[in-house]
Amino acid sequence: MATPQLSPGVLVREVDLTVGRADNVLDNIGAIAGPFPIGPVDYPIDISTEQDLINVFGKPLSTDSQYEYWMSASSYLSYGGVLKVVRTDGSTLNNANAGVGAASTSALKIENYDDYTNNHSDGNNFTYAAKNPGTWANNLKVCFIDNLADQTIGIATTNPSNAGATIGFGVTTALTNIALAGSGTTSLFNGYLKGIITGVTTDATNGNSTINVRIVSRVSSGNTETLINYAENSSTASYSTSSSLRFVNNSGINTGTSASSPITPSTVVDWYGQQTLGLTNSTIYWKSIAPKPVTNQYSLDRAGENDALHIAIVDDKGTITGNSGTIIEKFVGLSKAFDSISAVNSPQKIWYKQFLADFSSQIYAGSNPSSAADLYYGTAPRAVGFSTAFTPYTTSQGLWGQNAQGITFSSIGNVSYTLAGGVDYSASNGMQASLGDLIDSYQLFSNKDEIQVDYFIMGPGLTNEVDSQAKANYLISLAGSRGDAVACIGPHRANLVNITNTTTQTTNLIQYFSSLQSSSYAIFDSGYKYTYDRFNNQFRYIPCNADIAGLMTRTNIVAYPWFSPAGQQRGILNNVVKLAYNPNKAQRDQLYPQRINSIITQPGVGTLLFGDKTALSYASAFDRINVRRLFLTIEQTLQRAAQAQLFELNDELTRANFKNIVEPYLRDVEAKRGLYGFLVVCDTSNNTPDVIDNNEFRADIFLKPTKSINYVTLTFVATRTGVSFEEVAGTV
Repeated sequence: MATPQLSPGVLVREVDLTVGRADNVLDNIGAIAGPFPIGPVDYPIDISTEQDLINVFGKPLSTDSQYEYWMSASSYLSYGGVLKVVRTDGSTLNNANAGVGAASTSALKIENYDDYTNNHSDGNNFTYAAKNPGTWANNLKVCFIDNLADQTIGIATTNPSNAGATIGFGVTTALTNIALAGSGTTSLFNGYLKGIITGVTTDATNGNSTINVRIVSRVSSGNTETLINYAENSSTASYSTSSSLRFVNNSGINTGTSASSPITPSTVVDWYGQQTLGLTNSTIYWKSIAPKPVTNQYSLDRAGENDALHIAIVDDKGTITGNSGTIIEKFVGLSKAFDSISAVNSPQKIWYKQFLADFSSQIYAGSNPSSAADLYYGTAPRAVGFSTAFTPYTTSQGLWGQNAQGITFSSIGNVSYTLAGGVDYSASNGMQASLGDLIDSYQLFSNKDEIQVDYFIMGPGLTNEVDSQAKANYLISLAGSRGDAVACIGPHRANLVNITNTTTQTTNLIQYFSSLQSSSYAIFDSGYKYTYDRFNNQFRYIPCNADIAGLMTRTNIVAYPWFSPAGQQRGILNNVVKLAYNPNKAQRDQLYPQRINSIITQPGVGTLLFGDKTALSYASAFDRINVRRLFLTIEQTLQRAAQAQLFELNDELTRANFKNIVEPYLRDVEAKRGLYGFLVVCDTSNNTPDVIDNNEFRADIFLKPTKSINYVTLTFVATRTGVSFEEVAGTV
């Protein structure tokens, strides 16, 4: 090529002829969908351990045999794979929530994080809602507190408003010759301490009324106002029982009809120190959890104020943890400012609604409590400062969700919200998913470019056999349409469990599986195993199809995908006490031609998979599990390698490079007993001028897959003493 240089110089070029590599595919990812008591709905979650399964989707339940789904998932995990679990939707599912206004709850279903973000983050029909649907969160308590007041002051009157004590009014007391510490000096201050009334409690009988007050500023005799923070027991930044209080608005001082003179407080206490979480059976003070929420640094830097808040989520009645009053989560120093960023974990946003959505495992936040009063919970947005003189900030000025710059956010104080209205899969706390909802959940796995799956696990069937067959056929079709996974299909429970006649069980199995479609992307088994449910302290019958997927996973780990997962070396099932159906040889002879792999128990061996057929109904190399999985492995590996050839030039160099990628990989598979032989054709014989002109690239890969042993014949021949073995060998 001509040099692009126009004057003498050195041009450095770099050419990469190493592009493309055939890496082994070993994902070991299963997929199952079912009804679970907790967890996001219709959103695949990667689960790698049983503890993860408990944390995200709860424990197994006896209701509607829900344990079959849960224990199927647990069975697969015991073999070492990763499981994508989807909690199936239901028409009656609702999130427990705290409603807005006169209603205690709203009919609400938030399926998952995406659903909340797209449809519910600005919802005005709930204040807080459980993270996902179900009864699990009923009675969960969301405890909220912000900086509504600094002090609670007792005033001896049966009618505070008549004394001029009204929410939003100023409250002042004179400061005369008060020493203020300055920078290297001390000066005497004359003026008054200025606060704002944020709450009034009336005792119309005994006259022990109180007001809640926020300290705002000090105003000098020269009318210079300085914003200050409350300091307990400080003569310059708090009120005391010796203070002479005057209630002020823009119309004047002590505007109540009976307020002609200053009022001396009967009591003065720190407001935050008296605040509890408002629990049913225990008393927990907020001060034992965190210091008072004041103003976050982000707002301070932007002349904002009063944005901080704390939230605690409490198991009030012990329905989740078993211990009433247990604090499940606590979040301190969150912000009412939409753009607020953590001073500790920058650039983490701490806008409370977004933070709860991202980091709480229990709740979402909905309606903005600062927009209007909530009659049911008795809250109202209160101004904690003045815009000018004694004019308090308006509701819109203190609205939460604004950017922090120059905003003094309003407060609502200490509020406890009790969640209620959560519903499971039926109004009677049922746990049964419909066929349509299960199909919708498995449909989430349909796009193989978005989500990797190796095994579709059927789990249990449904209550009637026809629905079980429909579920099985859908999974078979799904695996076939993807072309990179297999479906593990089990029997209908009622065909095996609690039936004592093995002939009837055999007939039931053959009849059930006979209507299922032919496919090499599916595997049928005969098993229901009896295993221990440690969570409910009893033994259960559960399907074995998750174990079949697990055996393939284990085979990948201890050998290679092209080895059969059946037999004594790799086919032993985990955690089996006994089988609902243990077919004998005669019964296995009936089942195997019908594509049904028997699961049997052998004395001294254990329970094992005793067949390795796929669900293909005609004779083919693909009617064996090891061949199907060999091709799946090679196809996926070489498909990824072929991606590197896209948009390259179809010439001898590209074709040679591709063969140099493929052939070493296939030789490796051959050396590891996956192939008897192979041939790769990628030249002008299949990349003809027409193919090249059509912008295509073709490679034909011929494989001789190894075959597993299904039938063993041992022939023992007795011969006469004088007979030579060479004479009779090969003649019988």
